[in-house]
Amino acid sequence: MPVATPHLRVDLGRLRRNVRRVADQAAAAQIALRPHAKTHKSLEIARLQLAMGARGLTVATVGEAEAFVRGGCTDVFIAYPLWVDDARAERLRDLTEQARVAIGVDSVYSAANLGRRLGGTGVEVLVEVDSGHHRTGVRPKEAGEVARAAARVGLPVRGVFTFPGHGYSPGAAEDVVAAEAAALRRARDSVLSEGLEVRVVSGGSTPTLAASLGGAGASGDAEGVGGITELRPGVYVFGDAQQWELGTTEPDDIALTARATVVSHAGGRVVLDAGSKVLGADRAAYATGYGRILDRPKARIVSLSEHHAVVEWPGRRPRLGTQVDVVPNHVCAAVNLADSIWVEEAGRLRRWPVAARGLNS
Repeated sequence: MPVATPHLRVDLGRLRRNVRRVADQAAAAQIALRPHAKTHKSLEIARLQLAMGARGLTVATVGEAEAFVRGGCTDVFIAYPLWVDDARAERLRDLTEQARVAIGVDSVYSAANLGRRLGGTGVEVLVEVDSGHHRTGVRPKEAGEVARAAARVGLPVRGVFTFPGHGYSPGAAEDVVAAEAAALRRARDSVLSEGLEVRVVSGGSTPTLAASLGGAGASGDAEGVGGITELRPGVYVFGDAQQWELGTTEPDDIALTARATVVSHAGGRVVLDAGSKVLGADRAAYATGYGRILDRPKARIVSLSEHHAVVEWPGRRPRLGTQVDVVPNHVCAAVNLADSIWVEEAGRLRRWPVAARGLNS
C-alpha cells in the first residue's frame, strides 16, 4: 500500500554508501569516529554506523543516550555541558550500569555540581572548549583548570572536545579547522600541565569533515588536525540542503528527502503538501530557499507555512498530483518532526521508527 505524502524517505543504498565512505576515511586517517546520532535518532542507522567501525555514539541529551543504550549501544558521549539535578543524576547512574558514559563540562562550578552527584560512579567527563563558535565551552587555556576541578571531585577526565559550528558558512571550512586545531592543542596542553592524562581530543562536524581528514592525511597521523583523536560528524549520513549549498554534499549523495505532492499551481508557482511541520523551518543566512528539490536544482522553495511549500519552478511545472522529493534545509530538525522514516531499497519500502525523537531532556 502506498505511503501517504508527506513523509520522509531514505535511499538505503546512498545511506550505506555515506556511512561506509566516512568510516573508511576516518580509518585511513587513524582517527576514531563517534558520529552524532541526533541527526538520525534511529537505532537501525546507529547499528549500521557501529557495525562499520564507529567507536561509539555522540548524543545531545540524556534521553537520547537512554534510547540508544536500550537499543544496544554500549558507549555514549553526551556532548553537552549538562546541569545535573538529582533526577538526571539517577538516570546517568542507571546508564553506567549498561554502558560507558561520558558527558561535557565547561566550568569549575558545573564540575563541582557533577562531582557532588556523580563522583565515583564511573561517569567520565570531557572539557568543552570554545574554538570560535562562541556558544559553549571554556577558553582553551582554561581547560586545565576545569579538568583539575573535575578530577578533584572524583570524575575521570577523558579529554577535551569542541564543536566547530562556525564551519556552517560558505568557504569557511579550512580556516575553521585551523582554529579548531589550535584551540584543541592549547586545551590539551593546559590539561596536561595539570598532570592529567588526555586520552581523547574530540572535534569535527560534517561541513568541516573533509578539511579535518585532509589535514590528518597530509601529515600521516592525527597531529595534522591539532592532535584530534576523534571526530563527531552527524549530517553526513543523510546530507541536506545546507550541505548541498555549502558544497560539502553532492546531490547524488543525499539519502533523505521528504516525498511531497503537488497540490496547487496558484500564482503560477508549484505548491507542495510538505510545510514546516515536515521540513522544519530552518533557513541559514546563506541558504537560497527553505529547501531544495532533489531532481530540479534550479527550483527553490520561496515560502513555507505549516502545511504548504511554495516553489519557484523554472520551466514547465509538474502536473497536480505529481510527487517530488524535497531536500530539507536542516535534516536533523526534519527527522525530529517525524515518527518514522520510510526506507527504500530495490523499490520496496519499510518503516524505521525515529526512536529518539523528541527526547530533549
